[in-house]
Amino acid sequence: MSDVSVVVPLYNEEQSVAMLQRELADALTGLDYEIIFVDDGSQDKTGARIAANPRTRVLHFEKNAGQSAAIFAGLQAVRSEVAVLIDGDLQNDPADIPRLLAEISRGADLVCGYRARRKDTLLKRITSRVANFVRSRFTRDGVRDTGCTLKAMRRDCIGALVPFKGMHRFIPALVKGAGYRLVEIPVNHRPRRFGQSKYNLGNRALRATVDMFGVRWLLSRRLNYQVRDDSAR
Repeated sequence: MSDVSVVVPLYNEEQSVAMLQRELADALTGLDYEIIFVDDGSQDKTGARIAANPRTRVLHFEKNAGQSAAIFAGLQAVRSEVAVLIDGDLQNDPADIPRLLAEISRGADLVCGYRARRKDTLLKRITSRVANFVRSRFTRDGVRDTGCTLKAMRRDCIGALVPFKGMHRFIPALVKGAGYRLVEIPVNHRPRRFGQSKYNLGNRALRATVDMFGVRWLLSRRLNYQVRDDSAR
């Protein structure tokens, strides 16, 4: 079993994926790791640009299913006790991964990166800040930047996730709601070098609001029980 599994959702990232693969290998030097690339129905040569490697696995979706589906499928495939999530567009910095793993070793169950100095457009920064403010207080996850994909979690946390469209924005809420310990650390955020953002600001707000109410309801209905151990009697 590897020390860590890195899950990378990809959609039309043919220009960045080879560079990301090299950066991940550098960042994970000294660790026993696997990288799981999830090609979310890319329409370019993303899949072909992933170099064959014994440490690398690739899941290919027949058609585009969205970031939540790619992340969920990748997490279901991990073989390690710790999983890391990172975007495929090079804006997340693989060099931050050891810092996330260090927090796991100190006892955290989920480590969420937050982009202290975002390299995005002013409009995207403002809308993201407002959305994060509302979502954090409504779901009570206390996380300032749920839009940052860069995270590390113990494998047990994966069982707290529910597969639905938009799930990736609520990973902290679902994991914290299941009783796991969550911490945040600042991470590097780099300008986009290739392609363009896959998000549509115009219709994302409504979907996220509906999802937010659904997650709040789900958390309020979560089963909470402990099995008594009678073996010691």
